[in-house]
Amino acid sequence: MQKPFMRIPYTGPLPPPIIVPRNANTTTGAISALTKFLFAPSTPRLSPAAGTHAHTVLLTGAGVSVASGLADYRGTAGTYTLNKTYRPIYYNEFISNHEARKRYWARSFLGWTNLHKARPNNAHLAIRELGKQGLDFQQSLSKLNPQWATFLAEILETGALDSEHPDERRKRGLKTNPDGDVDVPGAPYTTFKYPACPACLASPPILSDGSRSIVELDANGAWSPRSTAGVLKPAVVMFGESIAAEIKTAAEEAVDNASKILVIGSSLATYSAWRLVKRAKERSMPVGVLNLGGVRGEETFYGESNIGNDGSLGVRCSESADKILPLVVRNLELTATTD
Repeated sequence: MQKPFMRIPYTGPLPPPIIVPRNANTTTGAISALTKFLFAPSTPRLSPAAGTHAHTVLLTGAGVSVASGLADYRGTAGTYTLNKTYRPIYYNEFISNHEARKRYWARSFLGWTNLHKARPNNAHLAIRELGKQGLDFQQSLSKLNPQWATFLAEILETGALDSEHPDERRKRGLKTNPDGDVDVPGAPYTTFKYPACPACLASPPILSDGSRSIVELDANGAWSPRSTAGVLKPAVVMFGESIAAEIKTAAEEAVDNASKILVIGSSLATYSAWRLVKRAKERSMPVGVLNLGGVRGEETFYGESNIGNDGSLGVRCSESADKILPLVVRNLELTATTD
């Protein structure tokens, strides 16, 4: 398979975090600063382009789910930190390469067991805005791949998927990635079958040349490589894929209609995330970051914010969200009842 020219951003160590305010270098100080950041009224320094709504927009990353047993990308036990050769599937590979799709769906099939077991941690519960969604795709993939269902059962029998710790997983021959997929060296990925897009199967789309596409199934009911369309793609943005215009607009409007932004569990390594915080900063919105370790370009967000600032004008903490956020929520509740 040809290696894409695209480079994955910031796989190496990021600079140490800039703690703002200075007393946020302790758990107690971080809780106090975050409470003041979230409870502070809209700053009069907001630019005319900024929203007038007195609420905070949250931008969360993979780090929020580490306490739920899921891997992150750039943390101390993250995939890029422990597995220097890891490379996710790229959008162009997924769209154009049948074998790459087999490998993608097979690894997702194996990893779904752990994703299905994962539960919201204290950070999720403290945030409360996160919605719930469920998709029982493992059952349908089992029907298409009975031999893989047996393979999965054998892996479960060994207990290799019982441990959430990356080191334990590697000792048992597995690699778990942030997107939830599991890589088993030597697994027969080329034999894996995946379903066709049901909407395309019901109504094959028109191709760019004006002809109607062909969407066929093989004898087992899986997508056939004779098809000219109908590739089933998960609702995620892959590396190298453009974000849909309506999603980009919705994210920008969420920032514009808020008075401050709080980043939780993200190093902002991808530009699509970093630019939203940059957008908020350009509107003179206070920026808060709760993330273990460094964050891309955080010096851009914190300059004079540390002068006479108790957290109201900006906060930067390097703490675990699942430990800090519940205490911040409790502080906010107490503050609200005493005012």
